[in-house]
Amino acid sequence: MKIKNVVEYLESIAPKSLQESYDNAGLIVGDKEVEVTGILIALDTIEAVLDEAMEKGCNLVVAHHPIVFGGLKSFTGKNYVERVVLKAIKNDIAIYAAHTNLDNVYRNGVNGKIAEKIGLTQTKILSPKKGLLKKLSVFVPIEATEAVKNALFEAGAGSIGNYSECSFRTEGVGSFKGDEASNPTVGEVGAQHEEKENKLEVVFPAYLQGQIVRNLFRVHPYEEVAYDIYTLDNVHQEIGSGLVGELKEPMETMAFLKMLKKNMKADGIRYTALCKKEIKRVALCGGAGSFLLKNALAAQADIFITGDYKYHQFFDAENRIIIADIGHYESEQFTIELFYELLTQKFRNFAIRCTEINTNPINYL
Repeated sequence: MKIKNVVEYLESIAPKSLQESYDNAGLIVGDKEVEVTGILIALDTIEAVLDEAMEKGCNLVVAHHPIVFGGLKSFTGKNYVERVVLKAIKNDIAIYAAHTNLDNVYRNGVNGKIAEKIGLTQTKILSPKKGLLKKLSVFVPIEATEAVKNALFEAGAGSIGNYSECSFRTEGVGSFKGDEASNPTVGEVGAQHEEKENKLEVVFPAYLQGQIVRNLFRVHPYEEVAYDIYTLDNVHQEIGSGLVGELKEPMETMAFLKMLKKNMKADGIRYTALCKKEIKRVALCGGAGSFLLKNALAAQADIFITGDYKYHQFFDAENRIIIADIGHYESEQFTIELFYELLTQKFRNFAIRCTEINTNPINYL
């Protein structure tokens, strides 16, 4: 198995195109064509993690946080980022990161893992993203409609929320006339021809466009395929920031906070006034999610769980919601578990290890 096999699998779950503009997800160090000897999973790639990878015979580190966010102008080892990159190159260790792209996916994403840990049900994306959906309209001869439709479904088109293989068709008559250089599937060169056709329409995520168009051209019988692709303003209900869901049964507020601390293995929780007697509806965001407070309020959540809240931002709760800051590392630490589950399901007979190093730079007294 090569590094590219791991990369392709992880990016089929969390495509790089879904990362935020400031991010740097993907293969940061290494050659995709190199054979993998072992995978070490971590939240952060620091020097101690690279030492651990070498000790355990792993030449690929899969992490949540990218070690490099901006451009590096020198590699002199003057800071931990440069030292990590230098050590990785010197010891032939590849570094791969899935960061905000993994945050932004609903299925198998970071926020879904947090929701699982605290027992949320009926979850959905807190702030779905726009501009990530497209629609394909293609004109297909009647007898070829099923084959084309199934090829599009195979490529990932036609999924809407909990439903797959969604499409719509309208029947009509198409006309065309091929010139002397044409090789029409139906009709004669130089003569206008009319053919009963279906207009087939499917919605798909923008990042799948290449594969969908390839499948369309592979199966469609016409020499020239008549199709249109539109970008939709609809929000993508399975791509976006944060998550909101409900507990199976309401919990007394302090009991919920104690459960949250225990289940998330937090050393402490910073929280605002307990303006809610019980907790039923919960909004959350792994990492630094203060920008989602308005979304949490709009979703009528009783509590908003995240990390990295600043002092003055806590006032924004205004006794309308409880803000609970459990810490950046604490909110994302189970991403290691998520990576392990995904990779072991796909690569069953391969050495995949989780780091034994706590990379949290913050200590509590």
